[in-house]
Amino acid sequence: MTGVDTNILVRLLTRDNEDQFKKAFALFNKDTVFISDTVMLETEWVLRFAYSFKTLEICDAFIKLLSLTNVKTKNPDTLFSALEWTRKGLDFADALHLACCKDCGHFATFDSDFIRRSKGLSKCAVKNP
Repeated sequence: MTGVDTNILVRLLTRDNEDQFKKAFALFNKDTVFISDTVMLETEWVLRFAYSFKTLEICDAFIKLLSLTNVKTKNPDTLFSALEWTRKGLDFADALHLACCKDCGHFATFDSDFIRRSKGLSKCAVKNP
């Protein structure tokens, strides 16, 4: 199994450097690939800010990527929940934070938009402390 960095995913998803794209593509075709939650989080940020990808484009790309049989993550259910909630209006980082806290009674934040947008999404209520 090979763990990958953000730049591998960015090359694979943007194809902005043909040589690096081919190497990333070959890696995904020949090996089992592990993607950490932190790499997913950083990749989302890079795609959104550096490449101007839309939220739904990122969600679609991540779902396809995570659905590959040779791609492994620590907590696939957590990532899929975060992507579902991102589709419903949460920022991906906030959605991932909430998904990681699924067994908590509540999640404390001062972010009123996060509180409002997360209502009814999880058993873990997001609220102001």
